Order: sequence, then structure tokens, then C-alpha cells
Amino acid sequence: QVQLVESGGGLVQAGGSLRLSCAASGIIFSINAMGWYRQAPGKQRELVAGIFSGGSTNYADSLKGRFTISRDNAKKTVYLQMNSLKPEDTGVYYCNLGRPSRTGPYSPTSWWGQGTQVTVSS
Repeated sequence: QVQLVESGGGLVQAGGSLRLSCAASGIIFSINAMGWYRQAPGKQRELVAGIFSGGSTNYADSLKGRFTISRDNAKKTVYLQMNSLKPEDTGVYYCNLGRPSRTGPYSPTSWWGQGTQVTVSS
């Protein structure tokens, strides 16, 4: 049974930082790509960042330089470090299990975490 459990969301002022974590179980973590998506109120869910089994990463163009995705295969955990947060970064952030891939493009599966709320106040 695949499980993805996110943590680390919260309320932060604009300019602040948060680090999200997603702990996975029930999978061979090291071969899969992992991704972070977000969904703002009234908007579609969008890919924020993906990381592949070979360690390469990709990001939404608007987020490059502020967000960093990383993974710890020993802990079966993927992280999203978010810096210089803006009010428009507010939303629910979801962890996704990607299809096995050493490099991009990111291809999601139907496995999602429960989501963690990130709220950035101005």
C-alpha cells in the first residue's frame, strides 16, 4: 500500500521560508520520480517541482531560484525548501509519486499525499 504523508506547512509572513517534507512508504522509493504540486484557491493544481531517480530536478519557471526540491532515499523522503515566499504561493501543497525515471519530463501517478496548507501573509 503506497502512502505519502506531507508535513511542514503553516502560516508564514511574506519573505519567510518553509520546508515541506513528504515521507513515502510501500514503494521502492529510489527508482521513482517524486513531485510537489500546489493548488491555490479557485485554481487548478500545478506542478511546482520534480526530482528524478538520478537526482536531476525541474521547476515551474516562475519558481526557479526560490524553491528547491531534494530527496533522501535512505529516509524515503522528499523535501521542498521554499524561500522568499510570496502571498501568491498560498495554497495546498501535495506530494506526488512519479513514474520511474532518471530524468524528466515528470510523469505523475495517481498516488497523492493528503496535502499540507501553506499560507503566506502580506
